[in-house]
Formats: sequence, C-alpha cells, structure tokens
Amino acid sequence: MLPAADGTFRLDADVFDYTIIALYFGVVLGIGVMARRQISTSLDFFLSGRSLPAWVTGLAFISANLGAVEIMGMSANGAQYGIATVHYFWVGAIPAMLFLGVVMMPFYYGSGVRSVPEFMRKRFGTGAHLVNAISFAVAQLLIAGINLYLLATIVNRLLGWPLWVSLVVAAAIVLSYTALGGLSAAIYNEVLQFFVIVAALLPLTLIALHKVGGWEGIKDKVQPNQEQLSSWPATDLTGIDNPVLSVIGIVFGLGFVLSFGYWTTNFVEVQRAMASKSVSAARRTPIIGAFPKMFVPFIVIVPGIIAAIIIPEIADLKSGQGGGDVKYNDALLLLMRDLLPNGMLGVAIAGLLAAFMAGMAANISAFNTVFSYDLWQQYVVKDREDGYYTRIGRLATVAATLLAIGTAAIASNYSNLMDYLQTLFGFFNAPLFATFILGMFWKRMTATAGWVGLISGTLAAVAVAFLSEDSFGSASTGVLGISGQGASFVAAGAAFVVDIVVSVLVSLRTRPKAEADLKGLVYSLTPKDQRIDPDEGDTSWYQSPTKLAGIALVMVIVLNLLFL
Repeated sequence: MLPAADGTFRLDADVFDYTIIALYFGVVLGIGVMARRQISTSLDFFLSGRSLPAWVTGLAFISANLGAVEIMGMSANGAQYGIATVHYFWVGAIPAMLFLGVVMMPFYYGSGVRSVPEFMRKRFGTGAHLVNAISFAVAQLLIAGINLYLLATIVNRLLGWPLWVSLVVAAAIVLSYTALGGLSAAIYNEVLQFFVIVAALLPLTLIALHKVGGWEGIKDKVQPNQEQLSSWPATDLTGIDNPVLSVIGIVFGLGFVLSFGYWTTNFVEVQRAMASKSVSAARRTPIIGAFPKMFVPFIVIVPGIIAAIIIPEIADLKSGQGGGDVKYNDALLLLMRDLLPNGMLGVAIAGLLAAFMAGMAANISAFNTVFSYDLWQQYVVKDREDGYYTRIGRLATVAATLLAIGTAAIASNYSNLMDYLQTLFGFFNAPLFATFILGMFWKRMTATAGWVGLISGTLAAVAVAFLSEDSFGSASTGVLGISGQGASFVAAGAAFVVDIVVSVLVSLRTRPKAEADLKGLVYSLTPKDQRIDPDEGDTSWYQSPTKLAGIALVMVIVLNLLFL
C-alpha cells in the first residue's frame, strides 16, 4: 500500500496496469471521434437520430445506471447493511423498469417528444414544464458531481495527485467524448463499458468469495449479526426500528415512489429508450436491461459484504472502532488493493473508470438535451436553425462538466453516497412521478395542478429531510428521529402523497384541457393501436415486450424468495 498525496491509501498499479487503462481510454476517445462523423442534425446529437437497435439501447440503459450508485454506493451499502441492499435492485428497480417498458414507453415514443419535460409541457403546459426542466437540470448536475468525485478518487488513488487536480483531469476525459459525439458516443461507450465493468467485478467477486470460504464462509463470519444475511425486515438499512414500518418504508417508499419515480420519469434512462428505432424497440429497451440488472447485486453487494469481513479498516469502521480516514465508499477499492495482482488490477481499475464515466456521461448527455430543447429553445432563443441548437448542446456539455466539478465537493462530504443520492431522488423524482402518473391516468388533472403539485411535493420532501437526523448535516433538527436511507424513503413517500393530494384539490377547482388535446397523453384517451407496434403480434417471444417482461418478473420473484 502506497501513501497518496492526501495521506490516504494508494492502489499499487504497475506499468502493465497503466497500459491497460491507457488502451481503454484510447478506445473511448476513438468512439467519440467516430460518432462525431455521424452527426448532421440536433436529433443525431441529442437522440442518436432514433435509429439504434433494442439490444444496444438495452445495454446502454443499464450501463448508464452502472455508475457511482451501483458500484461504490451499493458496495458501501453491502459493507454497512449487508444483503438487504438487494432491495434497491429486486424491489426498487426491476418492477419499475418492466412497467416503463410495458406501459409508459409507448406514450413517450409515440408522442414524438424529445425529453420527459417536453412530455410534461404537452400534458400540463409551460408551468409544470419549466419546474420539471429546471429541477431535472439541477439534479443532473448534482448527480454528475457524485460520479465525477468517485472518478477523481480513482485517479487520486492511482497517481497520488491532489483531489482537485484529479477532478479536473477526470472531467476533461468525459467531456472530450461527450461533446464530440453526443448521445451516440455516450451510448456506444456505455455498451463497451458494460462489458468492461463485468470483466472487472466478476473476477474480484470470485477471488473474494474464495478468500472468505464461499457463501458458507460469509455466514460463519457475520455471526452473531445474522440480519446482515437476510433481506427482510431490513431495519438496519432503513433506520426504522419497527419491523412492520421498515417493510412499509421499503415497499412504498423505495419499491413504489422512489423506484417508479426514478425509472419511469428520469430522462437519463428514458433518453436511451427514446434513441431506439421503433416503438417496439423502445419498449424492449428497459426490459432487456432488467435481465442483467437483477444479477448485478452478486458482483457489487457481495464484494461489499466480504470487504466488511476481511478488510481491517472497514471491519473497524463497522464495529465502531473507527477506520481512520476510510469510509464505506472505499470498500471496493480496498478489496481490489488487497486481493488483485497486477494486470487484473488494471482491468478492475478500468472497470471502475468505465462505470463512473458511464454514469457521468449519462447525466451530462441528458442535461444538455433538456437545457438545449426545454430551456434554451423554449424560453430563451426560439426558431433558430437546427445547427444552432447543436452548438448550444455542446456548450451546455462544457458548462455542465465545469459545474459538476463544484458539485463533486458536496458528494465528498458523505461517508455513504447512497444516503446523499436517495435524498436527491426524494426531492426530484418522487413528486415528478406523482404528477406524471396522476396526469397519465386521470384526464381531469389540470395544468395548474401539474406545477403546483410538483412544487408542493418537493417542499414536503425537503421538510422531512430537514426534520430528520442527518439528511442536511448540522442543519437537520432530528425531530422525526429517523436517519440515513430510511429518512429518504419517508421523504419520498411524503412528497408523493402531498403531490397527489394537492394535485387533486387544485384540479377540482381549475379547468382541464379538452379531451381532444390529450390524445396520446392520457391512457384512456389513447387508442390501443397507438400504444403498441402494429407488427408486435407476429414477432417471436424474445421480441415481445410483454412476454419478456413476464419472464423477468418471474425471475425476480424467485430471487426475492431465495433471500428472504
């Protein structure tokens, strides 16, 4: 172990490792250059010309999410809370991904919108559109900062540079290919990055399992805290002592509000499906992504659990003896440091770099689309030539990358980044999902209710976070007696309920749009032939969104039962 410039540990990489990493970066930049040649319109830059096959967008869909949250955040959760972390996948992701593919993608794709906020404008008008576009843009800058912070941490661990230098270098790498090739560069790199990530984490998991004596060895070594190996009731994860309330918090707060709010209305993910070449391909995109998604816990959470057993610093941190400057976020890096030989270390580092770049590039590409189409074109400069908005998109990419350097400083203050991330989702995604789902299935909901509900729901989430024990650090009051991710689940639930109640009350006092204006935007007013591909009935089972979704649902139910 080598000391870094800031006094923390270093990864002892050699020339062979650096060569692997350099080759990987060469391929990444090469993809950006090649994608640049295919861009002739703003639709090419922002949505890949809506020409990509389902398997490409499906892998990109899941890879875009394989950033800081999945890799470092979930391994940190595994180290701190154990197997209950699987709820973020099997309860808090797969059902919502299947719902997106089966029910909601036809509305996004069929309406011809270029972003989720644009769908909100068509359904609710400019009030809800402006609130959604601004809140989404802010959220992406904050989440991009998380990915950038972790990307810079890897550079810091490799080279020992000060963190601020590492931040600038890491940001420049992501900026180079995202600004060059737009969404196509991001998506094709995400497909590559998916395989690099698996190639990095699978060997690490197998070596760690061998080191600890397999699953039986894990069970022996976590005694007497067997709750670490049980997914329910997950009171450690939620911070809610009552088992019944803990389960309600997971099922409603995480499994419904946060999960559906993230996967069905988050443009970072939906943008990948919008780049598909047909409505059938768009529907299959999140469903295809669900299959690898349900197995990601085995290469992310399990290493975190093992790190808390065999890595002294993490074991000391977990036992309350302190871990020096080590945080739970370091669990995976420390496992790599202690278990991987040179060569394999280079592949693992490249995998982590791939994950963080995929996450940040997804945030940046979604930000530049919403900024250019939904804010700049809609409210600042209208009716300019197409190339003008492509240039604005590239400038927005540069600006977002620079701002992410600033928001990375916020992320650095959290020992477990999942606490921070779930707080953000409660603020931004939960109220949006409430507005969206009510407006899609209730034709009486009005434009005024759209923006008033969004603001009310967000304020409710902020209020719960402020009243919890640690969501706002020293500014938190602790009145509610909840903390960590449990506080995020409660905040999300409050945002959803308040948004729904306020939207219903306001809708009953204001005038709705005419039904003719809601065709294609409200479920009951949209003909079935507009919600499905006309040729879908003649396709094979593996090309049918509903059949694939049914298979995925059965598989995830089985996984949940195996780890009760």
